[in-house]
Amino acid sequence: MTLDYANSYIYDLSEPGRIGVSLPPTDVPESDLPQGYLRTTLPLPEVAEVELVRHYVRLSQKNYSVDSGFYPLGSCTMKYNPKVNDQAAHLIGFARIHPLQPEETVQGAMALMYGLQQALAEISGFDAISLQPSAGAHGEFSGVLIMRKYQLDRGETQRNKIIVPDSAHGTNPASTAMSGLKAVTVPSDDRGNVDLEALRAALDDTVVGMMLTNPNTVGLFDEHVTEICDLVHSVGGLMYGDGANLNAVMGIAKMADLGFDVMHFNLHKTFSTPHGGGGPGSGPVGVTKALEPFLPGPIVGREETEEVEYHWVWPAKSIGRVKSFFGNFGVLVRAYTYISMLGAEGLLRTAENAVLNANYIQARLKNVYPVPFGDRFCMHEFVASGLLPGTKDLHTLDIAKRLIDYGFHPPTIYFPGIVHESIMIEPTETESKATLDAFSEAMIKIAQEAKENPELLHSAPHKAPVGRLDEVLAARRLELTSLPK
Repeated sequence: MTLDYANSYIYDLSEPGRIGVSLPPTDVPESDLPQGYLRTTLPLPEVAEVELVRHYVRLSQKNYSVDSGFYPLGSCTMKYNPKVNDQAAHLIGFARIHPLQPEETVQGAMALMYGLQQALAEISGFDAISLQPSAGAHGEFSGVLIMRKYQLDRGETQRNKIIVPDSAHGTNPASTAMSGLKAVTVPSDDRGNVDLEALRAALDDTVVGMMLTNPNTVGLFDEHVTEICDLVHSVGGLMYGDGANLNAVMGIAKMADLGFDVMHFNLHKTFSTPHGGGGPGSGPVGVTKALEPFLPGPIVGREETEEVEYHWVWPAKSIGRVKSFFGNFGVLVRAYTYISMLGAEGLLRTAENAVLNANYIQARLKNVYPVPFGDRFCMHEFVASGLLPGTKDLHTLDIAKRLIDYGFHPPTIYFPGIVHESIMIEPTETESKATLDAFSEAMIKIAQEAKENPELLHSAPHKAPVGRLDEVLAARRLELTSLPK
């Protein structure tokens, strides 16, 4: 039988004696490996180097990425990432240094970090920045720890709860719980804002603060944001800003000016680092002057002597180190490059175009798909529902799987939970009108198919490397090793 080479499993190519890599002779004494660390049997395929390379290249070509197509994941800001960012991060002076080097030998890297601290402070309006947290949720966790320590430092030991809107990212209550505090949920009103009466009822002297994503997860700028901040401050609480959606407002509004006391930045989202597959990430945290002593450290300080010198500085009442060394440095380089190349005017246009693109798709789809709060202009994203009029036994998952057949990565589905059968679409600023039209037309066509031939959606995808998977079973019975058939 002739081997289907292009679709062959790597074990099908295995033959005894083939070697993928030849190591040089050892120049140190050999020793046995410790017992108990390796499996006694490990049936790895025996293939030549060229077969191994081709195997992994074929796998990579089956993956979808923002470099190969439109990736409208709501709340994730999967924008195109300029390759100049990678070029900068691969410069020898950045890529081949070590965090244990003396600070006098890494002044260039520290200058970049200091410059990024200053840029993020300018963009957000905050007085001080720590670059140390390594992801958005990590920045959240750091921010909640800062708020908690600030309250304890004031002797406010009775404060033990954080207010979280029902439209928040799921990481908000998780960060609260990890900090030893209690999350108290407040609902949204019929316009997608925080319900002010419910907020007033939740406020008392046990509140550490409130976490607010603004724009929120249904893509709306809260119409009462300054009043919300004032209410929380009136009982001695602090306002935490979830900066995950900063892409919609950078250059337009400064979060500190709106009344927020602390906020994290998703550098990997807003400032353009690839973050598919779970990483890499970076979640710096910015604070007002009152919270500056509590920042995680160390941070980069600048000293004006005969020559400018940069030093590691520990905030006076720091919550401590939240990550080994000084942050996810490669992402910091990419963010600094992105911000420097765009400048203030470019960042403003980025936000404006992100909002324009989202509103364009919303306008095209809202007469086909139910769009809660569709009477309002959205910001960088919007949420529709997969409950299409005139259909039955159809779910958002079916729409998402069918979209794969049209060559698009599906949007985020089933989040946020306040919209039933939700579809969360974020086009970002980097997509052309032609791409937005093609996506919108595919979504409209799928809505027609749902009425005329729903089985086409139930059995989708039809053109992907694999068909519809049992996702529940996959989550419950993990198979994480590759074994022969």
